[in-house]
Amino acid sequence: MVLLDLRQLSPIADYFLVCSGSSDVHVRAICDAVSAGLLAHAESIKPWHVEGYETRRWVLLDYVHVVVHVFQGETREYYSLERLWGDAPRRALDDAPAGAAGADR
Repeated sequence: MVLLDLRQLSPIADYFLVCSGSSDVHVRAICDAVSAGLLAHAESIKPWHVEGYETRRWVLLDYVHVVVHVFQGETREYYSLERLWGDAPRRALDDAPAGAAGADR
């Protein structure tokens, strides 16, 4: 999972969060977890736009300032957003949720 900082590069969004799932079921689970987590937030944050949820090869969850891209691995490699936005400062994030077994290694 990688966070791309677009603030100095584009008015599209401040950040892109790019991650992968291993199957359409996994992609759906990631998207559902992101949405549920943000809905549970005090401000009950909902996406402004969702694209690709039906096919789950590349799902885009647009929260205006942050756009979450959830890909299946092959599709992520094909579109290569990290290369396309190669000038963006990036931060690799741990894929394991806090408190998960092995997350503190």
